[in-house]
Amino acid sequence: MKRKHGYRIRRFGIVPKILFFFVDSPLTPLFIGASILLGGLAVALLPREEEPQIVVPVIDVFVQMPGATAKEVEQRVTKPLEKLAWELPGVEYIYSTSSTGKSLTVVRFLVGWDEAEAIVQLYQKLYANLDRIPPGASQPLLKPRRIDDVPVLALTFHGNGYDGHALRRIAAVVDDAIKQVTNVSETTLIGGQRRAIRVEL
Repeated sequence: MKRKHGYRIRRFGIVPKILFFFVDSPLTPLFIGASILLGGLAVALLPREEEPQIVVPVIDVFVQMPGATAKEVEQRVTKPLEKLAWELPGVEYIYSTSSTGKSLTVVRFLVGWDEAEAIVQLYQKLYANLDRIPPGASQPLLKPRRIDDVPVLALTFHGNGYDGHALRRIAAVVDDAIKQVTNVSETTLIGGQRRAIRVEL
């Protein structure tokens, strides 16, 4: 046994020897400085992206069924499409929306799944089962969606004394103004009431 810095260490203890070597060595500050410098360089040179390109195949399936209520669209169009989509390998989530005269089914595949393969699989599955689509409904329209297609800004218009038609007219003016902004790729106007003409006989 021997004493060093007021501590007792065993002559054969390798861990204490290494510890005291770095405590006493004049090279320790150099090692620390080099580690900090290399860490700073690694952070500075590390590639960064605000919206990294992650491959997540997402496909929207649109079906029109004029004259059908939202309940009819859900039972006769949306649910059969969901069952067909769930039979495909790689499907992780399915979101659907049924409204008057139309159905939207969003099929999302696993992260990293080949996008082209996902589109082909879903297309073949749906068009091989067109007999399940009721009369009066359109053929499925498939539209792939990418991460960059996610809206970066959503505006909601509301106000006392304004009906759905008036709010939509105001939103349409704002929509036209936003389209004039540089680098804006797409805008979508949702909701409100469109102008309609009713003919009674």
